[in-house]
Amino acid sequence: MKGAVPVVGHLDENGYVRLPGCEPSPASMTLPPVIETRGLTRVFESRKGMLFNEVVRTEALRGVDLTVDSGEIFGLLGPNGAGKTTLTKILSTLLLPSGGSARVLGLDVATQALELRPRIGLVLGGERGLYNRVSGRENLRYFGDLYGIPLQDRDRRIDAVLNRVGLTDAADRRVEEYSRGMKQKLHIARGILHQPEMLFLDEPTIGLDPKSARETRKLVRGLAADGVSIFLTTHYMFEAEELCQRIAVLSRGRLVARDTVAGLRRLVGGDRTIEIEGYGFEDAELARVRSFPGVSRVVSEEFGPRLRLTLRVRTAELTEPHIREGLPGHSELTVRERVTALEDIYLDLVEEAA
Repeated sequence: MKGAVPVVGHLDENGYVRLPGCEPSPASMTLPPVIETRGLTRVFESRKGMLFNEVVRTEALRGVDLTVDSGEIFGLLGPNGAGKTTLTKILSTLLLPSGGSARVLGLDVATQALELRPRIGLVLGGERGLYNRVSGRENLRYFGDLYGIPLQDRDRRIDAVLNRVGLTDAADRRVEEYSRGMKQKLHIARGILHQPEMLFLDEPTIGLDPKSARETRKLVRGLAADGVSIFLTTHYMFEAEELCQRIAVLSRGRLVARDTVAGLRRLVGGDRTIEIEGYGFEDAELARVRSFPGVSRVVSEEFGPRLRLTLRVRTAELTEPHIREGLPGHSELTVRERVTALEDIYLDLVEEAA
């Protein structure tokens, strides 16, 4: 019961669907993009077999074309193994691409990495990358020296970032005493210590409790308000919807969509999602559901003897009475309506790509 995602609008110069009302603002068009990739690929090779003479090639990225505007929080979504971390590592100069090109802040990530690194920050999710047996302040002093921050500015900047992430009171405690949320704040403090123009956040709230995750999101919004461009990868749909002006979906190494949340809703078939549950639907009834006015997509799922039909609907003309009238033999029918969530959009796009 899988329908094709309809294409509405026109293709832009990069081959993405550009929907009416989702054109870039004039302000964003006056500044050069902070990220621009063309045909970006990355292939990993490994060996297996008794004598390790069989080469296995894995395509992590397959021709990624991407543009990120200055000053925005840009979200990258995708399932495990889609290539999100690989793309982040290439853009932050930790990994070389196999083909294509990538420029960050106007600099080529492969040939101008030494010029680019002082201008970007990278925050990886998790607890690695910190020295647990020394204090948070001492960690930042060490990284400040690595960044080449002048001694006369270093301690002042450390105090400023500790205050910004809410770690001033814990600054002189050993990091091994920190909670996971505090460690993540210290990661962010390290990432912004040298005042980068571009910040890469790879799943910054993974494993955090709700309070720590909310504080981290607030911090991200504050950084963006100060003019820092942010590239964010996350598995949390609500987080991407809350923070990001635009979102791209990566699946099996390819970008399958890129737009605002509103634009993506229209791409997968509408702002409305209607769920119908019942028993014993006939083929003719299912065909009738697909022909209901405004329905662009129907997905069926079985839950024991019950069948759930999930409809993406573009218009307001389809109502619950209309549905019940079209399925008269089902007195036990359950009909629910909700706004199409980003999670729905994500699953539709990834499913189509697969």
